[in-house]
Amino acid sequence: MLAVLIAGALGLLGTLVGTKWAISVLVAKGYGQLIRDDGPTSHHTKRGTPTMGGIVIIFSVVLAYAVAKLATGFWPSPSGWLLLFLFVGLGLIGFLDDYIKISKQRSLGLRSKAKMIGQVSVGLIFAVLAIGWEDDRGQTPITHAISFARDIPGWTLPTVALIVWVLLLIAATSNGVNLTDGLDGLATGASVMVFGAYVVINVWQYNQNCAYDLAAGCYEVRDPMDLATIAAALTGACFGFLWWNTSPAKIFMGDTGSLSLGGAIAGLALMTRTELLLVLLGGLFVIITLSVIIQVGYFKISGGKRVFRMAPLQHHFELKGWAEITIVVRFWIICGLCVLAGVAVFYWDWISRQ
Repeated sequence: MLAVLIAGALGLLGTLVGTKWAISVLVAKGYGQLIRDDGPTSHHTKRGTPTMGGIVIIFSVVLAYAVAKLATGFWPSPSGWLLLFLFVGLGLIGFLDDYIKISKQRSLGLRSKAKMIGQVSVGLIFAVLAIGWEDDRGQTPITHAISFARDIPGWTLPTVALIVWVLLLIAATSNGVNLTDGLDGLATGASVMVFGAYVVINVWQYNQNCAYDLAAGCYEVRDPMDLATIAAALTGACFGFLWWNTSPAKIFMGDTGSLSLGGAIAGLALMTRTELLLVLLGGLFVIITLSVIIQVGYFKISGGKRVFRMAPLQHHFELKGWAEITIVVRFWIICGLCVLAGVAVFYWDWISRQ
């Protein structure tokens, strides 16, 4: 538990201090955000705001986790290594995307095909290692079963289908956070709540783990305390970054941050056996992603008509005249309710087995 507290505190301190330094460096180099011409006109005032702030989040999380492990005298677990690989790997793809936007002075970075190849490559390595990395109990970070609050009996997948499932979940979650990152502080604040929920879930799974206690309702989850440590580092890092990212934002996380955070959420869902529960825990990301799917699908079916004034959903409300800060706070409320519902369902599952 000490590692969890250290990681959370250092993650917070790292982005509080590091982001201020990053802003000055990025401004000096002219690494500012480019704004889409077809986006809300109110966003044009944000042109030139430093971007790629996700670099600070990534470094803060990795450093916080490393120091927490050193301070407590424990070596990183396989689950910890894998989650960090997914987190940093997708962050690198996002960094390339952001860097191309800045260097080429265009609002689009990596081509969609190149970005997808990168995401699939990182996800494939993660999936293969997570499926086959056994401990002395024969337990692996990811099982072949589809899970809700734990593995669902009878819902098992063959290896190839499981890898496809893992890739789909990673792509959906990383792109969901990316789509949410459209207003100052929106994705960062939502991520704080989701990662905070995973700290609670992982600590609970550690205390009720079948490796130490075979009581009814115990959890067959590998390395839950190590996952809690990384989740705490992510919670603290996002909280510290929010200090600078809240409206009016002094810096944006960019795809560097949104893809990496989305990958971390997917990794936590897979390794904590809460894959389908993520629909509730990450409810805001799901709603915003669905708004894009609905908009694009209806546009093609109807021959050019739209359901929303603009997608993702947050921009629809901007065009309706809502103030940006109003949208962000109300969406945070929705996210908080979704997270509370997800944690409540997780706890109810445990209670029902006692």
